[in-house]
Amino acid sequence: MRLAPVLAVLALLLVSPALAQQAPEGRGPVVLVSPVLTVEQERLFGESAWGKRVSAEFRASLAALEAENQRIAEGLTAEEKALTERRTSMKPEDFRVEADAFDARVTGIRRAQDAKSRDISRAAEAERAAFYEAALPVMGAVMAQRGAVAILERKAVFLAAEAIDVTDDLVARIDATLGAGPEAAPPAATED
Repeated sequence: MRLAPVLAVLALLLVSPALAQQAPEGRGPVVLVSPVLTVEQERLFGESAWGKRVSAEFRASLAALEAENQRIAEGLTAEEKALTERRTSMKPEDFRVEADAFDARVTGIRRAQDAKSRDISRAAEAERAAFYEAALPVMGAVMAQRGAVAILERKAVFLAAEAIDVTDDLVARIDATLGAGPEAAPPAATED
């Protein structure tokens, strides 16, 4: 009888508007009291000042890496062309040594650039994890204020009243409490 727990939650959600606390005159919005709240996790991070900062830094780092990759590619193309042009005047064994060295260098550069890309992605994921860790007390305060025992990812909930979604409230409170988060140090620029 797995349907019974689902029906119980749905019943709670349907009667939860009756649990809304009335705010005294001129004291702000009515706060809905509900045992279960929902949040859109991607929106929570993406619309927060912290998330916007991380997104901008991520895009800037990727753009810088792309520009660096383009410069490297242009240099390697010119180097390859010069090697190809010299091939006719070289002994085959000398050409093979230079070609192998060039290929090894290209492989090393590709690995280094791939590692930089992974580092950028890891830094963004670390920022996301730090955001959620720092935001937990704010989420806990909203849970307490709303009389909730859980905040669920909205996408995991099949059916819910819109009134239990606290994403906008959390974004506003997290921005007021945490702002854009700690400023990340810019990554060291390296040329290969």
